[in-house]
Amino acid sequence: MPEHSLHLDEILLDAISWARQAGAVHMRYFRGNELDITAKLNDADIVTAADKAAERLIIDSINAKYPDHSILSEESGETIHAPGFRWVIDPLDGTTNFSQGLPIFSVSIGVEYEGRPVVGVVYDAYLDELFHAVEGRGAFLNGNPVHCAEKTCLDHAVISTGFPVDKGDTPDNNLDNVSRIMPRVRGLRRLGSAAMDLCYVAAGFLDGYWELNLHRWDVSAAMLIVNEAGGKYTEFRHDRNISLVAGSPAIHDLLLPLLSTSPAR
Repeated sequence: MPEHSLHLDEILLDAISWARQAGAVHMRYFRGNELDITAKLNDADIVTAADKAAERLIIDSINAKYPDHSILSEESGETIHAPGFRWVIDPLDGTTNFSQGLPIFSVSIGVEYEGRPVVGVVYDAYLDELFHAVEGRGAFLNGNPVHCAEKTCLDHAVISTGFPVDKGDTPDNNLDNVSRIMPRVRGLRRLGSAAMDLCYVAAGFLDGYWELNLHRWDVSAAMLIVNEAGGKYTEFRHDRNISLVAGSPAIHDLLLPLLSTSPAR
């Protein structure tokens, strides 16, 4: 057994505990009047007091328990320590939903070993739904195994997508992909949390998903959960950060050739 595997059970339990604590932070702020919303890159890219409080809780917990582990987190950037383990955190994925009072948001905690995801935890506090996976051990929702759907044709599939925060500044904003895919599928959804999109693919609630311009903290945990649920994913572009398509193997293979591999103009 690889040496790092000996630590994964403890790391998983800690990630679950800290995700639940971060979820409790979310719920203390949700639909409240003290969000302290500020813009980052533009008015479509925001952060709230809940993001910052949840992130601080998780980072402080990691530093106290695993001081030699590196951390990459959405709001605080990257802190590099010893090679090996890196925690990849989105303390509140779906901030726009959260700020509007819409109950689709999550905390995502991924743990990578030498660049490979080995533990993934995504927690939706509003529904009290916790997805987790450990490399080679399957994917779970609230402790029960989950698997991707088995649909094999697009006209029966329900697919989700999202739009980049610079959607108003460039025509390379995913609308070209939407125009090709929407007429071919049973339904197209836009949930607003990449981590939840991917976990819903893993659980078979969605049949596929794609999005442009994601970041490692959005997808590190959930990509492992999809993989462990029997799904498939591909980065279909390499010039827009992480641009990802995921789904059951059959639906993934039908979506992939419909997606642009170069910028829309």
